[in-house]
Amino acid sequence: MQAISRRSFMKSVSVGSIALTAGRLTAAPKPSGKHINVLFIAADDMNTDIGCYGDKQVKTPHIDRLAKMGVRFDRAYCQQPLCGPSRASVMTGLRPNTTGFVRLWDNLRKLRPNAVTLGQFFQKQGYYSARVGKIYHYNNPAAIGTDGHDDAPTWNERFNPAGIDKKQEDKIIRYPGGKTGRKGGLGISMAWWGPESKDTEHTDGMVASKAIELIDKHKDKPFFIAAGFFNPHCPYVAPKKYMDLYPLSEITMQNLDEAKKDLDDVPPMAVQRDTRNWPYFFKGVTHEEARKCKRAYYACISFVDAQVGRLLDALEKRDLMKNTMIVFWSDHGYFLGEKGLWYKRKNFERSVRAPMIVAGPGVKNAGKTCAQPVELLDMYPTLVDYTGHKVPGRLDGRSLRPLLNDPSAAWDKPAISQVFHGPKAQGYSIRTAKWRYTEWNGGAAGRELYDHRNDPDEVTNLASKPKYADIVKRLSKQLAPYCKQPQSKTRS
Repeated sequence: MQAISRRSFMKSVSVGSIALTAGRLTAAPKPSGKHINVLFIAADDMNTDIGCYGDKQVKTPHIDRLAKMGVRFDRAYCQQPLCGPSRASVMTGLRPNTTGFVRLWDNLRKLRPNAVTLGQFFQKQGYYSARVGKIYHYNNPAAIGTDGHDDAPTWNERFNPAGIDKKQEDKIIRYPGGKTGRKGGLGISMAWWGPESKDTEHTDGMVASKAIELIDKHKDKPFFIAAGFFNPHCPYVAPKKYMDLYPLSEITMQNLDEAKKDLDDVPPMAVQRDTRNWPYFFKGVTHEEARKCKRAYYACISFVDAQVGRLLDALEKRDLMKNTMIVFWSDHGYFLGEKGLWYKRKNFERSVRAPMIVAGPGVKNAGKTCAQPVELLDMYPTLVDYTGHKVPGRLDGRSLRPLLNDPSAAWDKPAISQVFHGPKAQGYSIRTAKWRYTEWNGGAAGRELYDHRNDPDEVTNLASKPKYADIVKRLSKQLAPYCKQPQSKTRS
């Protein structure tokens, strides 16, 4: 892949993007009839181990309830399985290689000072735009209670609650070793805590409470309210009652001998951040400790689910369901020991696939599932479209209206994901209805091809097999236009 300077890159415009400045954003027509609100619900690091996604172990009655009200996208993919770039992509409707935002510490306004974010768009239409909790990147849990890496122009107001998960970090159990008694160092950790506590003593319970307060305060005018939950991001902290839903005896993990074999045919660059201390990312973490973390992760999903239920109840109580679009999403997927891996930042299905549910007025086929590959950045144009406004031509995403009207409708836009380990270690992945194909450094550092109709766990890499040469060639050509991204010399 040819290297280009960051300055040259930032002058370029990627595939599907037209104009990036606010000046090119034409005035949108007002929606007919009663205004349509938006409730934008985000989870952090939540994979698809959810009841409505077919998981029979994890208890999520309220997310399942939302899925019955709208359309569940079974194959929704983030554009980069890393919090900061993924969230910036969602909020701009632009790919990481359009904005140049590929690292956690990248700054959207420095890279694209005139970008019009989703919240800004709705402000221009006369909406009240507010955030509670995490929508853009935060160092979790270090930045809880602050604005983190938030984007101020996106919001009229923003709120940063902090609960005992932040204020009592010294009680969190850390692995390896199971020690407590210190603070810090939890942003990437194998750690958990299940205190005897009320939901509202925790940050996410406070997020739900404040979001409900804002809904009540602004219910008579158009609103775009974003409720950003910090769970189930590590450390995995939730009230004990949610931990009790998952007896440790029922938590299983893949056999490590089997897990190791799954990586035999994978290019080293694909897992270069994971192999030094494989398995479970940290040296010395035991199989039993990993099981306890998985249990706590599931408890955190159920904790978030309960807060989602509170938000849905608030809309119903105030008779707002009939004029509110509701979106539930997570910034990416998450490994929980599969292939011996943990966390995100990988181009495997487990890492880039995320939950996404859309419900609200005008959404047909309530309770249906869409199996077409879609992208998280499609949420921006979808919400603009369904609230009665003109979709800006500058976006990389596409309105999901055709699939919300008919989940089995034809859809020719593939889902593209990317991993940026550094200027000399990059991978791009394309997901079609049948295939996942990935190239590392343009193929020079390896390729991956998985047949998802026969190998949903991506165990067998078919890329080097002569039988699949034509498929590799076709998918590589289809992927090529998306493979331009900054090659700066800054640290990764």
